[in-house]
Amino acid sequence: MMLRVVLRQSAVALMIMSPALAASSPEQRGKAFAKTHCARCHSIERAGASPFKPAPPFRTLHLHYPIEGLEEALAEGIVTGHPAMPQFVLTPDQIHDFLSFLKTLE
Repeated sequence: MMLRVVLRQSAVALMIMSPALAASSPEQRGKAFAKTHCARCHSIERAGASPFKPAPPFRTLHLHYPIEGLEEALAEGIVTGHPAMPQFVLTPDQIHDFLSFLKTLE
């Protein structure tokens, strides 16, 4: 009887924690990074134009670059020829999360 109660409590705890675990997936963390650092210029959604016309929507990046190929650029710092884009150097965990998010847009 005691084992059933413990198992039931564990199952309830897992159901309660599930939304929290889903919210902290690499894809969600990557999207949160994009929303904070990129969305003022780039469209980070599956539809819609980028707020800054020259900035490509993230959903089209895989058409121009292999997503995995962006890993090195993100680690070294993306620098572009125009002053509007800030330079970013991401940690390995941030790179993983960000690329995981970009792959959801392919």
